[in-house]
Amino acid sequence: MKVIQFKLQPQPDLTAIDTLVLPVFSEDETLSVGATFGVNGLIETLHKQGDFNAKAGQTLMLHQVVQLSCPRLLLVGFGAHKKLTAKGYLTAIQALAKALDNSGATNVLDCTHLAQPIGQKAGWALYQNSLALQRSFYDYAHHSRGEHTPKDPKLSQVSFLSDNSTTHQHAIAQGQATALGMALTQDLANMPSNFCTPVHLAQTAIELGKTAGFEVKVLERDEMIQMGMGAFMAVAQGSDTPPKLITLQYNGGNKNQAPIALVGKGVTFDTGGISLKPGASMDEMKYDMGGAATVLGVFKALAELKPAINVVGVIPSTENMPSGKAIKPGDVVTSLSGQTIEILNTDAEGRLLLCDALTYAQRTFKPGLVIDIATLTGACIIALGNHVSGLLGNDQPLIDRLLQAGQTTYDRFWQLPLGEEWDEQLKSNFADMANIGGREGGTITAAQFLARYTKEVKWAHLDIAGTAWQSGANKGATGRPVPALVEFILQQAGA
Repeated sequence: MKVIQFKLQPQPDLTAIDTLVLPVFSEDETLSVGATFGVNGLIETLHKQGDFNAKAGQTLMLHQVVQLSCPRLLLVGFGAHKKLTAKGYLTAIQALAKALDNSGATNVLDCTHLAQPIGQKAGWALYQNSLALQRSFYDYAHHSRGEHTPKDPKLSQVSFLSDNSTTHQHAIAQGQATALGMALTQDLANMPSNFCTPVHLAQTAIELGKTAGFEVKVLERDEMIQMGMGAFMAVAQGSDTPPKLITLQYNGGNKNQAPIALVGKGVTFDTGGISLKPGASMDEMKYDMGGAATVLGVFKALAELKPAINVVGVIPSTENMPSGKAIKPGDVVTSLSGQTIEILNTDAEGRLLLCDALTYAQRTFKPGLVIDIATLTGACIIALGNHVSGLLGNDQPLIDRLLQAGQTTYDRFWQLPLGEEWDEQLKSNFADMANIGGREGGTITAAQFLARYTKEVKWAHLDIAGTAWQSGANKGATGRPVPALVEFILQQAGA
């Protein structure tokens, strides 16, 4: 993906650009930005004539404006300033990015960050603008698309009218690095499952490690069987495609610092196994490796930002297939922790991968905290829809920091409870636990299952089943929750 050159420019110089971008509110008293460039009269005339009412997300490209020494003026509507929300702001800058993409603009002075919502700082707006503009370059261009012509954006440089402070520099760098990480996450998740296999995920991690200097290790099936990963291997035994356990280490902090561990579910295609899913929309089960793709996307961003902290990624990856070798409802398997599990539904396979990966992460890397990321339950979509990810865990301060990171980036989470009441639903007459707890509280009982493997560590679980991709006409991976996790890691690093 082409990388934009971002700059901070304390004083405007329209002779060096070809496009000026100004925010416009639907209230006269908020047109001070336009006054800086002598175009308030023009904006007021456009408003009176009904040509531009500054509704949030409305854009208007003007050419050869006599008051300006640059060829283009792009007006972006933000609605009423006193009513401007984070969502409204993001709607406006996404429209800005689309308008630039559909123009010949190459060198832009963007002043829309000066229109940030009340209560937000300029650094927040600079982050969101750089994220949105860099993300607008994303184009899924895998060769499987055949005659698809890859996107070739004209935009090369964006300057922001802002002081060149370290805070503002970091905000832009974070926004751009997050966009690059999201692009990797989207590419992997969008890729057909006959291309994005566990082998491909492992190769991607190895290549990323070579480029960025990460330590990468890949465990093979025989090693994991010998190690005792009975839960993970039970899922993998139904597929001829070899499973992989992929680990990445980013060592940016002190050698004695316990790392953050990110554990991402990597089911590259989920048929449901013997408990076969319905055929409708089953193609979208290629997205069941969204957690794994998120971990790799976060590591891509870490390679760009280089925060002073240690982070490890653990990715258990396999297909979940029906075959003569596949696990069956009623089978009992032994996890790496030694706890036994009765398989009541083979479509509840993600937790079987994760429980062994969580145990492996704790034993191998001794993390200070663990966050797992998984497209785990359809129940989460029923509970929360597609706007926020589910968040559960055993440490409230950790939960609170993740909630804050989600609010800051607008990649939001919503906390659901855990407790002994839901734990009762996992009882089995034939093993230490069952792998499902019935229809009621399905997202919670899935997390309650994982909680049995994280009793000795601070742990949070992100259920991203509703947010990792979108269906319909705009079907595709979203790149979430890379933004919130990058923000959380930077907060932990004190950046």
